[in-house]
Amino acid sequence: MFNIGDKIVYPMHGAGVIVDIENVEILGEKRRYYIMKMPIGDMKVMVPVDSVEDIGIRQIVSEEDMKKVIKILKGNKSEMSQNWNRRYRANMNRIKSGDIFEIAEVVRNLMILDTEKGLSTGERKMLNSARQMLVSEMALVCDFNVDETERLIEESVAYFEEGEGSII
Repeated sequence: MFNIGDKIVYPMHGAGVIVDIENVEILGEKRRYYIMKMPIGDMKVMVPVDSVEDIGIRQIVSEEDMKKVIKILKGNKSEMSQNWNRRYRANMNRIKSGDIFEIAEVVRNLMILDTEKGLSTGERKMLNSARQMLVSEMALVCDFNVDETERLIEESVAYFEEGEGSII
């Protein structure tokens, strides 16, 4: 069980801080919910306490793990299917895993692919969504604001493209 003040990740939504735990009645059923404040867009999300394991809620990663994320962002593009539909499904499965390392790979690969040949509308939406998830967790782990975190991601991927950069 998590407590108020814990920093957690809600797969497919991103990371946030538990600001409250409330009993809420919805459609005649009372349940306990974590009230999670997201660092992006000042959004609040209600997470049912009894569904945490099923949803895949986890604590944010450590600073040490975040250094691995930066390394992934600086790395080479992974082998991806040339068929956009297969590539899209593979990337969606990686994002749904909630694993920050997988999400970082998707962000890096799509950002590089975008500079090489551009992205379809669906892949651009996927990149924006994955990037938002990555930004939300990185901001909490590194104690950066959203703009600093987005710049860190940009510089890390540019590091690969240019062969240089200044990151953690």
